[in-house]
Amino acid sequence: MALIVWIGALLGGCQAPPAAPSSSNDAVPLDQAVAFTTDSLAAQLNAMSGLLAKMEAKRPVLMDPSLDAATGQQTNLTRLLDQKVNERLRAQPLFEVLPFQQGSLARAQYLVVATIARVAVGKGAYQLHVSLTDLKTGVVVAQSSARARDDGFDTTPTTYYRDSPVLLIKDKVVEGYIRTAQTAPGQRANNDYMDRVSAAAIINEATDLYNAERYKEALGLYRSVADTPAGEQMRTLNGIYLASWKLGDAVEAEQAFGKLVALGLANKALGVKFLFNPGTTDFWTDPKISGPYALWMRQIARQATTAKVCLDVVGHTSRTGSEAVNDRLSAARAAAVQRKLEGESSALSGHMKASGVGYRENLIGTGTDDAVDSLDRRVEFKVSAC
Repeated sequence: MALIVWIGALLGGCQAPPAAPSSSNDAVPLDQAVAFTTDSLAAQLNAMSGLLAKMEAKRPVLMDPSLDAATGQQTNLTRLLDQKVNERLRAQPLFEVLPFQQGSLARAQYLVVATIARVAVGKGAYQLHVSLTDLKTGVVVAQSSARARDDGFDTTPTTYYRDSPVLLIKDKVVEGYIRTAQTAPGQRANNDYMDRVSAAAIINEATDLYNAERYKEALGLYRSVADTPAGEQMRTLNGIYLASWKLGDAVEAEQAFGKLVALGLANKALGVKFLFNPGTTDFWTDPKISGPYALWMRQIARQATTAKVCLDVVGHTSRTGSEAVNDRLSAARAAAVQRKLEGESSALSGHMKASGVGYRENLIGTGTDDAVDSLDRRVEFKVSAC
């Protein structure tokens, strides 16, 4: 640790070296956690390069926007993390920070990925992982971790993830990103992620356009990346679905959702965010929310029938009310979804079983019953043996 702090001082710049946590379990303010992890990346890279021997030129680096490691989502907190990491990188004389766009990839030498996630409900801390990968070799050259104190962060999902009908973390590309953030120096970054970095840059640009309500432009970019081998991933199909639905093209939206379901089933699991009226098995009555549910049901039934799979339908609830009540309610909601799917396709009868786990498998755990913890109120479809 002394070596890292000493090198950070040699690197200079306008900021003092961050104080290192006294142990890996200490939670510090987010600014301090970011400073420690980001400066540690620079120190490790500089040490590997022979201290200050190669400091005459800045290293072009870009950051793929960070993710919540528990959900695979981008949130207001991950946006704040992106801002702080990029600011700290720019303060390092070692780096020239480029925007995460396809046009930057040809110039960039290194790629930063970062994840943050609540350590556990009630623990009051978030775990931060950051890594630096050589884009030419695909090898992680630096990695650092720290715990940030929970100072009441806003974990509301960004618009794209709030609107998403499915849980995207099951995608191997997203999981590969999360693994890469934790990969030790000298090891190869995850291939499923690294092979699709160029596509990720386009998807990021398209998602920014979607969040800005520029749906037609977003759809064009999502379509362009979908036509490439690297673009066959859930984030692309989800983007096509969302943008098409916003533009009123129900036909393309349904086609994209069908492909999304098929890919989820191929990955052996699919989480769908069905919202119910409080305490009931009835879908949310607001058509702005539940309007596409018939389309979702139709495609889930169709794709499961085509794939000839058996499904475990698992209901989840948010952390509100007693455990016993939530267990019963989650099981009843799963059974209601099972009946609707069997109504769509009689071939599924005898090929599904319903169960509920209440709030024991919460991904968010806030119990706020709003957009923040919508993933806790989901129905999962897990492919099982017939």
